[in-house]
Amino acid sequence: MMNHKERFLATIANAPVDRPASWIGLPDPSAIPGLTRHFGLNTMEEVKILLDDDIYPIEVPYYSSHSNHIAGAFDFAKRDQLKLPGERTLTTPGFFEDYDDPADVAKFNWPDPAKYLDGEETYRRVNTVGSDYASMGILWSSHFHDSCSAFGMETALTTMLTNPEMYRAVLTKITNFYLKANEIFYEATKGKLDAVLLGDDFGSQTGLMLDPELIRQYIFPGTKLLIDQAKSYGLKVMYHSCGSIFPLIEDIFGLGADIIHPLQARATDMSVENIHKHFSGKGAFCGGIDAQYLMVEGTSEDVKKRVHEVIDFFPTGLIVSPSYEALLPDIPPENIEALFKTVANRKL
Repeated sequence: MMNHKERFLATIANAPVDRPASWIGLPDPSAIPGLTRHFGLNTMEEVKILLDDDIYPIEVPYYSSHSNHIAGAFDFAKRDQLKLPGERTLTTPGFFEDYDDPADVAKFNWPDPAKYLDGEETYRRVNTVGSDYASMGILWSSHFHDSCSAFGMETALTTMLTNPEMYRAVLTKITNFYLKANEIFYEATKGKLDAVLLGDDFGSQTGLMLDPELIRQYIFPGTKLLIDQAKSYGLKVMYHSCGSIFPLIEDIFGLGADIIHPLQARATDMSVENIHKHFSGKGAFCGGIDAQYLMVEGTSEDVKKRVHEVIDFFPTGLIVSPSYEALLPDIPPENIEALFKTVANRKL
């Protein structure tokens, strides 16, 4: 019988496994009380052990006066435009909304990750992971998202087209922040980490948010740097983008990603059936179990049936998981139990 790490690595390689790999993802804090109550346990850690999933996520310990999450490291939003003081949004007008000279990037107070990323705490966290687990750093490094926050999304996308030097200047500063932050994280976890989660959301429910050629031209060069950096430390890369990203899947694998996450089951062209038809054996995926309707409105038997169907298409090469990384409280815990019990009992 394989341990978690062996199963994870074999799945990525599209090699035979004893049973399908699985991951519960990153439950929203509001969903955790319902899960612990359902299973009669005290912590999410205990729930993970009971469900026997394969990936142990390690969040980046980042603490600044502005944010205690690295995904919110940049204070770009114009404060008078926010509904709530700590709000993080892509669409609120941002600091660079009124700037058009690339030299103006120096006017923003860019944070230094070395001041706020706790290397000692990173080391402690990675050392709490059992050696049989696949340990995965949750780094995100969403340079495209942050560029949208830097200007306000509409302004960012128009600047990309009308003043590309300005857009690239801001995007480069954001990318360099993540490269430095990630290096600190990688050095603190060297030899202890198996994989990282990087990503940016490019998809809506029905298609890409912008032309794929623009993504390739402006965004993917930074993505390549981030993936190459992780690879230089011998790490597997799970690349995240919600929504319908079918036209970019081949590109993302070409950038060096090992796993694409999530298969958002109800998004256009992202069903397990369609992904298997076009990409079986060409890379690995994570997701596939619809968390928009099936797991919310379906019965436990509906969930079990779909899990078996998904595994029939991908006995390996797919980490079975809800099709959204953050489980929300609208999913009945009994459906989560049904998903993971079905996976655990499915012998291959």
